[in-house]
Amino acid sequence: MKILIAGAGEVGFHLAKLLSFESQNITLIDTNKDSLSYADTHLDIRVIKGDATSIAILKEAKVDEADMVIGVTESETTNITICVLAKQLGAKRTIARISNTEFIENKEEVGFFRFGIDELISPEALAASEIELLLNQSAFNDSYEFENGALTMVGTSLSDKALIVGKTVSQAAEIFQELHFMPIAIQRYGTQYTLIPRGDTVFKEGDQVYFVTSLGGVDELYKLTGKFKEQIRNVMILGGSKIGLKTTQDLCDHKFRVKLIENDKEKAFDLADDCPNALIINGDGRNVELLEEEGIGEMDAFIAVTGNSETNIMSCLVAKSKGVRKTIALVENMDYFQLSHSIGIDTLINKKLLAANNIFRFIRKGDVVAMTKLNNMNAELLEFIVKPTSEVSDNLIKDLDFPRSAVIAGVIRDGKGVIPLGDFYIKAGDRVVVCCLPKSIKKIEKLFL
Repeated sequence: MKILIAGAGEVGFHLAKLLSFESQNITLIDTNKDSLSYADTHLDIRVIKGDATSIAILKEAKVDEADMVIGVTESETTNITICVLAKQLGAKRTIARISNTEFIENKEEVGFFRFGIDELISPEALAASEIELLLNQSAFNDSYEFENGALTMVGTSLSDKALIVGKTVSQAAEIFQELHFMPIAIQRYGTQYTLIPRGDTVFKEGDQVYFVTSLGGVDELYKLTGKFKEQIRNVMILGGSKIGLKTTQDLCDHKFRVKLIENDKEKAFDLADDCPNALIINGDGRNVELLEEEGIGEMDAFIAVTGNSETNIMSCLVAKSKGVRKTIALVENMDYFQLSHSIGIDTLINKKLLAANNIFRFIRKGDVVAMTKLNNMNAELLEFIVKPTSEVSDNLIKDLDFPRSAVIAGVIRDGKGVIPLGDFYIKAGDRVVVCCLPKSIKKIEKLFL
């Protein structure tokens, strides 16, 4: 695919990096010479210095030949303008990054597609949604929902208390009469190797394991993994960023009791107006005495979303030392993901990764409707809609030529999630969730074309 990316900031660079690994034809446009120079020397892509709202620059980038134009500059108005111009100049598909979540909430009513914008994404809204989902699945360190929870992906680290430690996948499945979960990926403790489990794969202490579950499966996983479902209601948030604001508003709407700490006095007053149901505290969240005064020890969860990764990590460690059960830190450096579990933080989230995952599904072949990369693991989770012409249609799973480095994790049929076994018959219209390693992605895509 020929893809134009406008904006060489964090999201644009990360997206260009991921796409260049897949041998896509990428052109990156930005006005910042230093950002482009870094991208040019580190990635196998074409760079153009200039304003992507300039028709001359878009024509130089051959926008009329573009399969996709992605506007991810810091300015949402710029991104919207770029997409409108690109569509008029012949681009096939356009995606705009925005920060005003009202645009997404009202996109059908406004009809952005009529202006030439096919998709809107908000990294801040994605991060806020991820945080709320993690709080609802409190014992797990990663989660993702397909079709409003018909299927849910959860990740957890196995302790010595887990019932499945020392058992094979087949033995673990026999503990319950009906199967409501499927292990889809394992990373052994102390390694960077991602394993797609089979029936004879043995669960070991320290494994980071990802499961896909249908309704009822999460409760089974609590029993199998030795985790306890603890209701989270009292939440402290550090940082009144866009993510902090959106998360506070969303949690208050769902009856969480929220305290938000913001260092900037003027910003704190604005937040108090925007979040009348939350307690807004003006102060330095790095001050342990302040945290203790505000009752950090009574909190069920602590979420750090300031603009500084190190501040977020350190404050989460302080919260953990004060007995807070669930900690979530926003980080910019992808390398920190490998440290999260070893240093004691439950979950790290990254805006770049969330935005890139959201955009990635439009690049995949086949009818991909959802996609996520597993945190710190070399695997992808894709949701395909089965077409009548797809190779998988009207076949039993066991009869498919499915690579061993991939697994069908679940199927959604008529809105209901199912964990399928080998004798499950796939039909046109089914939504099939597949977990696969990068080397098998092209073969999987062909099966669903």
